[in-house]
Amino acid sequence: MRQIVLDTETTGLSAENGDRIIEIGCVELINRKITGNHFHHYLNPERDSHEDALKVHGISNEFLRDKPKFEAIATDFLDYISGAELIIHNAAFDVGFLNKELDRVNLGALTGYISGITDTLSMAKEMYPGKRNSLDALCDRLGVDNASRTLHGALLDAELLADVYICLTRGQNALLIQEETADSRQQEMADIDLSQFDLPVILASDQEIHLHNLVMGQVAKAS
Repeated sequence: MRQIVLDTETTGLSAENGDRIIEIGCVELINRKITGNHFHHYLNPERDSHEDALKVHGISNEFLRDKPKFEAIATDFLDYISGAELIIHNAAFDVGFLNKELDRVNLGALTGYISGITDTLSMAKEMYPGKRNSLDALCDRLGVDNASRTLHGALLDAELLADVYICLTRGQNALLIQEETADSRQQEMADIDLSQFDLPVILASDQEIHLHNLVMGQVAKAS
């Protein structure tokens, strides 16, 4: 399974009003493991960043003057993400900007190149309703080290989000492993004739039943 964790930085908040992407950062996951095959580019947006945006990402207009325009890296970007599932925090924002950039160079919509999109913000809201679910908040909650994140940066944020996503879905992975193990054990036992064994029935003791009920009560309360 190939997944791409993606983040962008932009000149402002509104792609519809002409704001542009200034940085794309992508991290590749294969079977939930970071491969080191990253995709990262700064881009010349052909316009200045808003003052508020500069305070967030700290990427100066002067720094971007000699960087490639989106059209110069568009094909490489699409080749990199081709067929993968994208993992994005607040996906509507990044997808909206990417679709605008692709439309400008007549390359169609992003969904035509990928297998799907997972929004980690939506996942976090379902798992932690009523709590802060920004990337920084999730890093703190899940024990992901974000000490180096003083400003937003697309590649750094994608790397952090990859760790956050793996933590958010760790239970699903464990369940998958358990199911695969159960299936393999069932296959191993399929050829054994159990009728030849006199299998004893061992009942739980009163203390074991009491401890079991305590644990189930704690699970019910937590959920």
